[in-house]
Amino acid sequence: MKNTLETRLGMFVAVVMAAAFLIIETLGGWGDLFGSGRHLRAQFDTVQDLKVGDTVKMAGVPIGHVEKIALAAAGGKVEVRMKLNKDVPVHTDSKGAIKFTGLMGQYYVDISFGTVSSPLMDEDQLLATTEQPDLSALMAKLDDVATGVQNLTKSFSGDKIDNILGPFTQFMRDNNPRISAILANLQAVSTEVSQGKGTVGKLVYDEALYNSAYASLSNLQETATEIKATVAQARTMVDQINAGQGTVGKLVKDDTLYVETTAAMKNIREITGKVNQGQGSIGKIVNDQEFYNNAKVTLQKLDKATESLEDTGPLSLFGTLVSTLL
Repeated sequence: MKNTLETRLGMFVAVVMAAAFLIIETLGGWGDLFGSGRHLRAQFDTVQDLKVGDTVKMAGVPIGHVEKIALAAAGGKVEVRMKLNKDVPVHTDSKGAIKFTGLMGQYYVDISFGTVSSPLMDEDQLLATTEQPDLSALMAKLDDVATGVQNLTKSFSGDKIDNILGPFTQFMRDNNPRISAILANLQAVSTEVSQGKGTVGKLVYDEALYNSAYASLSNLQETATEIKATVAQARTMVDQINAGQGTVGKLVKDDTLYVETTAAMKNIREITGKVNQGQGSIGKIVNDQEFYNNAKVTLQKLDKATESLEDTGPLSLFGTLVSTLL
């Protein structure tokens, strides 16, 4: 091939056309070049290392590219303008997020599907977003964690470990016979327990204790049931008393009994007053001194008559009594 001007010019044009083709495909294809597709906007707190021309994906499938990145007019946000393929369905409840492929990969904008029942977004409409953790901050935290782990491992050097474990090791060495004896005793005790010997062994393996405890619980349950029934009966009795039912209820609630009792006590008070004043038969008996003297004389005569009964025959008994009383 001759190295002529025409040849070099043709090779230059081919290279330029290939480069142009690659650039157009990278920026979104021939559709972008001729203005097809639609635009959406999204605002983020930070775009991290996202650049113009980076890919916009939906479920990992490229659907467009980033067309412009600028600070939002409202402030405090960064606005990303994206150009998407015309046939891509982006719903109003879809959300955008800035993600990256691997720790050292390229950033891209990921758009979720949204729900099919939601309407599609219009041209140049603002897309809702979610913030992803900053890779730089994440790496800084990982670096801090690694530094902390490194410092921790350095703190456990051989010298410090000896300082920490030295007293414990010396204690174990000095008390080795005692510790061995304690472990032997523990083994013996555990053996006896496993064989059902001793109080603990019987508590663990003796079914009689279980049966006794079960019977006690059953008795407690029955007692609780009886107590509950007794309390219910007592509550019923209290309700009946409060309602004035039965003898006790009438005693508590019936005013007639109170009135009659008050009247009876009044009558008793009047009778006792009359008796104290010597009125009536009982009053005269209680307060008349002459009646007392006569009764005393009669009793004395009756006493003399009973003394003479021992020497008197049956025929003269009546006559003796009459003559003594007269």
